[in-house]
Amino acid sequence: MSHLIDVHTHFMPDRLLAAVWAYFDAGGPLLGRAWPIRYRAEEQRRLEVLRGFGVRAFTSMLYPHKPGMARSLNDWAAGFAERNPDCLHSATFFAESSAPADVRHALDQGARVFKCHLQVGGFNPNDPLLDDAWGQLAEAGIPVVTHCGSGPVAGRHTGPGPIAELLARHPALRLVVAHLGMPEYTEFLDLAERYAGVLLDTTMAFTSFVEATSPFPRAELPRLKSLGDRVLLGTDFPNIPYPYADALEAIEQAGLGAGWLRAVCHDNAAKLFAI
Repeated sequence: MSHLIDVHTHFMPDRLLAAVWAYFDAGGPLLGRAWPIRYRAEEQRRLEVLRGFGVRAFTSMLYPHKPGMARSLNDWAAGFAERNPDCLHSATFFAESSAPADVRHALDQGARVFKCHLQVGGFNPNDPLLDDAWGQLAEAGIPVVTHCGSGPVAGRHTGPGPIAELLARHPALRLVVAHLGMPEYTEFLDLAERYAGVLLDTTMAFTSFVEATSPFPRAELPRLKSLGDRVLLGTDFPNIPYPYADALEAIEQAGLGAGWLRAVCHDNAAKLFAI
């Protein structure tokens, strides 16, 4: 497809991105296999490559791993989106006392999508420090791409349980489950069927890299097809260990039809973000 909207791509300050790449470079013992970064290049080159794939809108997913980082990351992301109008202005938060003010500041700056990384952040989404932040995001109807599944390595607060608890308190949240909820695909499909605001992104799903350890259950394909208006293209570019085209081919080979594929790769995100 020549017009793609990728809701799960990573652009962040150079120092932070270098640290992320170092994590993946050293990830062999933790992950059980190598994870070579396919698109390791300076920022402008990465932008050129992504646009060259036909991506017309994308995100700058960034995330703090400790308190005190979110506000400066969000300020950086605001500048990045201003410099690159095809980037959906992205923001983030951490479980800390400043979270409500950090989210408000980012919303006032014009953030259109947030990233919440429960695995890296190591926090419970139901931490009382976050309740006002989630409330703001639910009220604003802003999508929050959330790494909440337990892949590739389980965290203290990953899995469907904490998210089910969060949605019970904030049922209007537009929560985008990253990686289709890998490996708890079934349980996150359950949540998507229960809550109209829950979406899923396809990041790394169906690729041979993921299928080797966390295969998507074929019995769930009909449910994924029926949720076709709430599935969004995501890839994890540039931090993927295979070519970008492989991600697109893997989704296509799921065999859910041309209409489903077109909605996932463009139409759903275009509607969600009024592009």
